[in-house]
Amino acid sequence: MVKAVRLAASRLGRVRKFFKGTYLFAMLVFMYAPIIVLIFFSFTESRTMSSWKGFSLGSYQQLFRDAAIMDALWVTVSIAVLSAVISTIVGTFASIGLYSLKKRPRAVIENITQLPMVNPDLVTGISFMLLFSFMGFRDGYFRMLLAHITFNLPYVIFSVMPKLRQSSDMLYEAALDLGCTPWEALKRVVIPDILPGIVSGFILAFTLSIDDFVISWFAADGVQNLSIYIYAQARMGINTKINALSALLFITVAALLLIVNLKSIREERAAEIQNRKVARKSA
Repeated sequence: MVKAVRLAASRLGRVRKFFKGTYLFAMLVFMYAPIIVLIFFSFTESRTMSSWKGFSLGSYQQLFRDAAIMDALWVTVSIAVLSAVISTIVGTFASIGLYSLKKRPRAVIENITQLPMVNPDLVTGISFMLLFSFMGFRDGYFRMLLAHITFNLPYVIFSVMPKLRQSSDMLYEAALDLGCTPWEALKRVVIPDILPGIVSGFILAFTLSIDDFVISWFAADGVQNLSIYIYAQARMGINTKINALSALLFITVAALLLIVNLKSIREERAAEIQNRKVARKSA
């Protein structure tokens, strides 16, 4: 009887593993097969995806010769860098100020800060469009930059806040006792202690800015980043040059996300090792 139960449990476990593996495989195929096809056809001599006419880097050569694409690339990269830097600086100091509040006001402000993250991009984009029109902002580049800084701020704040919770207030107080001014203690003690969270917030803000379409579409006025350019070109028919551009964008974003994930894994392992050392000493 016991053997029969164990055998049935073993078979049930194998079935579960099979369906888990099958589900994971099907999900990965569904998600990444279109991207693989897109990248594959970026290396064809054909100008469309209708047929394969041999291996060629012509699409990439045409890509870097296209003045419109280079202008869109400049707008995308410059907006991403500026918005990531500004939102990281503002978000870091906002996190420090938020962390210093009492529990109830901090909880209220944290919930308010989360609203832009859960708000639909369509609503956010239309809100920016109406706001900029009401305020009379006509510079499309400046409008897009302000929009990107605004929607990046919550992501930076919630990347820095966990590091502030992990750090000890005693370090800041000890720095003050040793003669540091509040600014020196912040610069020499607090910021180096939360630096991993600041870097993660910067990379996340940069990635979100490069990848954004909906908010940029509504906020900008006559200015195109790469996502807007790709959308406009796709409406007239997919060209392999767009495949090459999309492939480069995917590789860039994937590399940045990989860096963030590896950094998080290393931090978790370092925290586990530190906790084990503390546990051994206390034992």
